[in-house]
Amino acid sequence: MHRIPVGVLGASGYAGRELCTLIAGHSGLDLIFATANERRGERMTLPSGSVTFVATDDAPLKQAELVFSSLPHGASAEWVARARTAGARVVDLSSDLRPGHSEQVVPYGLTELNRQQLKGAPLIANPGCYPTAILMALAPLVRRSLIVPGSTVVADAASGVTGAGNSPRVDMLFGEITENFRAYAVGNEHRHLPEMRATIAHLNGDFDLLFTPHLLPVARGILATLTVPVMSIPGDLLAPWREDYGNEPFIELSSEPPSLKDVVRRNVVRIAVRRVSGLRQPTLLVFSAIDNLVKGAAGQAIQNANVSFGLTETMGLPA
Repeated sequence: MHRIPVGVLGASGYAGRELCTLIAGHSGLDLIFATANERRGERMTLPSGSVTFVATDDAPLKQAELVFSSLPHGASAEWVARARTAGARVVDLSSDLRPGHSEQVVPYGLTELNRQQLKGAPLIANPGCYPTAILMALAPLVRRSLIVPGSTVVADAASGVTGAGNSPRVDMLFGEITENFRAYAVGNEHRHLPEMRATIAHLNGDFDLLFTPHLLPVARGILATLTVPVMSIPGDLLAPWREDYGNEPFIELSSEPPSLKDVVRRNVVRIAVRRVSGLRQPTLLVFSAIDNLVKGAAGQAIQNANVSFGLTETMGLPA
């Protein structure tokens, strides 16, 4: 079997390292370079072999058929363009090309929602971790116009600290994180909101989204709790999700609210639904859990690349 030569830009971050690890275990991909300016010359051990980081300027882009860009937001778009000029297909893990952030129309890699657009796509904007958890949970309700028009959906979500990246910060020190729990980016100002709003609008949703992220004292995982005013309560609570996702290999529907232990190191979204009692407005609680580094970043990027190249979608991915 031909193995597709692959490069990773920004490979020393958490998502970049996760990408390299997944590529190393993928029978259809061959990692030929990984860039990390500040760590160039260092060797990273992988499950099979190792890779030596090179400077981004020294990346042999013309040797790659596929490039993943895990460069910082604002720095990625330039290198995505360079990789495309060199002839590679690109999956961009930054926010630079996502809906709501760019005027350039690029297929948005929520694989289960946009699979047809991703087949053969030369460039894919990989979603953010919080949008993956929240949008996958909301989409079946939005598609059926079940959310009350003009209402507010409240999304409270908590993430492990790897979602903040690995740049040194005082507020990310062990002594600040451990035995603690706090909200951040409060006031509906998180940088992931534009892509969520744009995707909801694309699905013809007519409601506001109030999103408050929280920081958990764990390494991995996101757990989102969505409070959703609905037109009516389905007799079978999970029916909309079962109809949309029943045959999806990476969507799990549960009768019980998910925990992070259900999803860490797996490329899955686990979803559960509960009706809310004691309110005048019919309301559902929708729970969604993912690993922020796998289904929320590197795993979904691999999944999108598999679809783009016509490979088996589950290839190389931990289910």
